[in-house]
Amino acid sequence: MAGDIVKRIDVFLANWKDCPAKEGFLKLKELILGFEDVEIDFVERQGISYSLRARHKNQTTRKLFVMVDVIDDDPENRWLSICFYGDMISDPEEKGDLIPGGLLGEDGYCFDLDDFSEKEINYMIDRIKEAYTNASK
Repeated sequence: MAGDIVKRIDVFLANWKDCPAKEGFLKLKELILGFEDVEIDFVERQGISYSLRARHKNQTTRKLFVMVDVIDDDPENRWLSICFYGDMISDPEEKGDLIPGGLLGEDGYCFDLDDFSEKEINYMIDRIKEAYTNASK
């Protein structure tokens, strides 16, 4: 099943012209696919979002530990929204937005990226690693 999902992601990526958002998505995707004991899903809602979702196999009550959305409201100017359950990460620089009940019915934090600096991507990588570690417990 994961092979089919990776193929769907690859088709999506092949049809997405190079841009900063794509580079950021690629880095986050590679990180997530490199984790052990993770199940992934890719939810495509053309014209709305393309959503890479990851769940640790130890999670029994939640469907994910991270959701990386490519927001598709303007295909020429896509951006990323990376979301976590509120209690699975810290946000020492207070860059995230609290979304009460907005992540599959639970409180979440979302980080909207339209600045794809190395610093911003590394901040997201640290949050994803933190969520992965918390999800594995």
